[in-house]
Amino acid sequence: MTPSEVLLSEIRAQPEVWRAALERRDAVAATAARLAAAPPTLVRVAGHGTSDHAAIYASYLLRLLCGWTVVRDSISLPLYYGLPAAKPGELAIGISQSGETPDVVEWLRAAKAGGATTLAVTNGERSALADAADHLLPVGAGAEQSIAATKTYTGTLVAFALLAGALAGRGDQLAAGVAEAADAADATLPGLERAVEPVAEALAPAQRMYLSARGLELATAYEISLKLTEVCYVGAKAMSATAMAHGPVAALDETLPVWLIAARDATLPAVREAAQRAIAARAPVVASGAAAGQLEGAAHVLQTPALGEPLLSPLLSVLPGQLFAVALAHAKGIDPGAPRHLRKVTSAA
Repeated sequence: MTPSEVLLSEIRAQPEVWRAALERRDAVAATAARLAAAPPTLVRVAGHGTSDHAAIYASYLLRLLCGWTVVRDSISLPLYYGLPAAKPGELAIGISQSGETPDVVEWLRAAKAGGATTLAVTNGERSALADAADHLLPVGAGAEQSIAATKTYTGTLVAFALLAGALAGRGDQLAAGVAEAADAADATLPGLERAVEPVAEALAPAQRMYLSARGLELATAYEISLKLTEVCYVGAKAMSATAMAHGPVAALDETLPVWLIAARDATLPAVREAAQRAIAARAPVVASGAAAGQLEGAAHVLQTPALGEPLLSPLLSVLPGQLFAVALAHAKGIDPGAPRHLRKVTSAA
């Protein structure tokens, strides 16, 4: 297969990765039981790129389901400025797809030395990060050959969802939701692959793009932004739907598309307001997500199914963005499977 075909095959493989995660539920429940035995006073999460976007999702999920206070922590403060990485009673979670990201490993080791409980979330079960941690939450996505991470990203979201569900006593409910999401993705992916092509053709001249959402879907906005940057060379910027009104809206015009992820929850009014501002500024609006059809006036609509468990909606809402990045790269004459200046570091277990 060509690099582009490999990337597409990994996007299509995501539902099977999620189903495979369900087979590890007993191990996840055991990890949850050990963590719940001494609930943390604070949860610190650290990672880079796609892993940091998964951390956004984790910070919402652990607060919503477990009531834990979660911060996406600074790696620089302990590594470069000498501050303690963590304190006794805290939980430090290091996220790295390869498990070999040097400063994430060093940060987790420093947190453990400071007396915190440590958890590694990684696709590399025999990695330096896994070795540094008290507990391991494996992603289990298998080998990911493409430089652009897709199945390791959503695999990490599923791992966090199953962990948070087990911690909150809702393990069966979240597991059923993951199974539903996998079935919905299988049914939706072929149509989405066709649907993104005309959108990519229409937006092929774009050199910049805003990505925006609120709440859980903010992780999706950041992740799609990264995909557009690394495989399409688009200057993509992610922000919350409300933040767009505080300065960034001034840059909007017909040459700067805005991609909005709309969820069927209480965040929808804020996203609709952002859509109205963008449309008023003549920016082409791409609406995606479970409530995409409710963003009136959008130039392009990429609807994803609504799930019975809305906390899992980011599993589906990222799919149009992944596929669009591939299609836009092709429309620009770029091989999305071989982006320039980048190399693959993600490893399998």
